[in-house]
Amino acid sequence: MIFVLDASALIAFLRGEPGADAVAEALLDPESQCYAHALNLCEVFYDFERAANRHDALKAVSDLTRMGVIEDASLAPSVWQAAGTLKARLRRVSLADCFAIELAERVQGTILTADHHEFDALAG
Repeated sequence: MIFVLDASALIAFLRGEPGADAVAEALLDPESQCYAHALNLCEVFYDFERAANRHDALKAVSDLTRMGVIEDASLAPSVWQAAGTLKARLRRVSLADCFAIELAERVQGTILTADHHEFDALAG
């Protein structure tokens, strides 16, 4: 299975917050591939640097990639245009999460998120 993890899921995993088990299960499944867009990794970095320091922020992102999170850093015009279109349509969803949605569509993956206040509205 292919998963795309947004920043909230990654942070929940790193901090042992609700939702961490689902992320751990995806990361530990040898049949799974777990992606994160660079913008979502930037959010993780920002969260840890703000809460602690640069060293902890670098370690958090390094831990994720060491555990198998595949960074997608694509900012090709087709990618940012698709993310921009999503943002225009899905106003409640953050721009970074629109990049996660675009990535999930591109790799035909399932999004793992802890941002249910944003994503539950999409399902309804």
